[in-house]
Amino acid sequence: MPNIEGLLKRIWTIAPYLGLSVIALAIAAHLNVSGAYAETYIAGQFGVALPDVDGGLKSIDITSSFFLPGTTHSDLALSNSVLWGARIGHYFNSVRWFGLEAEVFHTTPHIKQQIHEFQNPSVPGVTVSATLQGAHFRVITVAPVNLMFRYHKTRLQPYLGVGPGIFFARIQGEGLTPDSPESTSDNGRLGLNVKAGFQYYITRHVTAFGEWKYNYARFEFGENTDLFPFPYGFDATYSMHLVSFGIGYHF
Repeated sequence: MPNIEGLLKRIWTIAPYLGLSVIALAIAAHLNVSGAYAETYIAGQFGVALPDVDGGLKSIDITSSFFLPGTTHSDLALSNSVLWGARIGHYFNSVRWFGLEAEVFHTTPHIKQQIHEFQNPSVPGVTVSATLQGAHFRVITVAPVNLMFRYHKTRLQPYLGVGPGIFFARIQGEGLTPDSPESTSDNGRLGLNVKAGFQYYITRHVTAFGEWKYNYARFEFGENTDLFPFPYGFDATYSMHLVSFGIGYHF
């Protein structure tokens, strides 16, 4: 059975960011009063996260009283994941090549079973390692304001987008059984969301698109007291390439 209470808490957490984005886009559309044709759009998106393309959890610093200060951890390899989400945006009448967009998407690039290595510069040449089973890893990305740039004079339009990302991450079950309820989370880490793609106008109101994204953030996971063989927390750089496709409707 799904954790309904946890799902409602996550929705409640990200709702203010999406609400502010919708308000900003609505104001932009209202102020954009030129007689030329303008576009507000909504879209669904599906795709895949590709951590094997120079991605994963990197530059990991251990934060735990069980380790010497300065202890580091080897990079953590992640699994490919399905991506799904939605977006809303608006292109301006006066500068039709420029717009604003908000999006949210969900991925689960789970941590693979692998060898975990621990090192500390105060003990050179010594590496402690252990093979631990994988862990469930979930990331919800909220991009409240993407700055969008496009070539608008043809039906096939290339575009670029860049903006801040707010990343909500959770690790569950590392070193435990897969159905363990124990987890550690980092809720609301600010990072980067970049994209490039093409959209094609099937009709004046319907588009199909495909794009590449890159996400970057620095997570801080607290100690999980039930981690095996000893509890530890860690800070890690999240680096992820993603590919998505979707259908949009333009008003």
